Amino acid sequence: MHKFLRAVGFSEYTEKKMIRQLIRDTVLGATERAYISKDDQSLLAEFDRDFAGGVGIAVCGEFDEEDNFSYDYYYPYLKTRAVSTAEDVSVERHAFRESYAGICEDPKVGVSLIFYLQNMIPYLKYQNADRLPVSGTTVSLSALSCQGTIMMPIRKSEWQKKKIQKDTVVRNRLIQAARCGDEDAIESLTLEDMDTYTAISRRIQKTDVFSLVDTYFMPYGVECDQYSVLGEILDCREEKNALTGERLFLLSLSCNDLEFQVCINAMDLVGEPMAGRRFRGSVWLQGFINYPGE
Repeated sequence: MHKFLRAVGFSEYTEKKMIRQLIRDTVLGATERAYISKDDQSLLAEFDRDFAGGVGIAVCGEFDEEDNFSYDYYYPYLKTRAVSTAEDVSVERHAFRESYAGICEDPKVGVSLIFYLQNMIPYLKYQNADRLPVSGTTVSLSALSCQGTIMMPIRKSEWQKKKIQKDTVVRNRLIQAARCGDEDAIESLTLEDMDTYTAISRRIQKTDVFSLVDTYFMPYGVECDQYSVLGEILDCREEKNALTGERLFLLSLSCNDLEFQVCINAMDLVGEPMAGRRFRGSVWLQGFINYPGE
């Protein structure tokens, strides 16, 4: 069983027999299908079926020369077309199966964004046509979560909000300059980080950490595409899995100025989600590469 299957509303699917039936139903009732020739004797295929708005199951496998389909793996997904970043992205194949990871260096986050690639077939088509790298691509990020908590926001005045926005713009420019080798920018960022560390070390003795840290985005566990996040909820909507009837929350988050959506089962979320509040939890990051003209 996939760990994040419950995140899309299949918490009771714990037996192999139920999983096999779900895979069969997904292939037969797929809302989207994609194919690409792997070699002269097989055809790589992906079947996607939505069970809620943008939420569903994807099944990947191969058709042999006798037109028989054998599935290799499946995964739950949340798809969105809201652009999260326009930074350059590179793609690498996983070692153990025909699936891919995207890597993006977005200066806003501070860490390398590694995500599970959702639209594998279009990428392979560009690769087979020898058209990589493609310029002008953007990435739509989404995530699935199996545990989350709603937290109240940090109270800020309008002046503080404007100052934070201004400081963020300046910091992003410094990071961009530092990536290009600007020594003054590197020194400024180093001194700023030291001042921040000193200030937090002094205040943490008397103040709760979540009253000091507004948002964060950092790696979680041993798998490279899983993260621990704390972000502001920009929008929230409730969906229902059409097959199981389980309630799902789709949260639009802003985390270190990076915007993406998170899907979580209502039974795994502690608290009442609402725009302006914060979401804290561990997520499995996914991404959809938007190619120009598509």
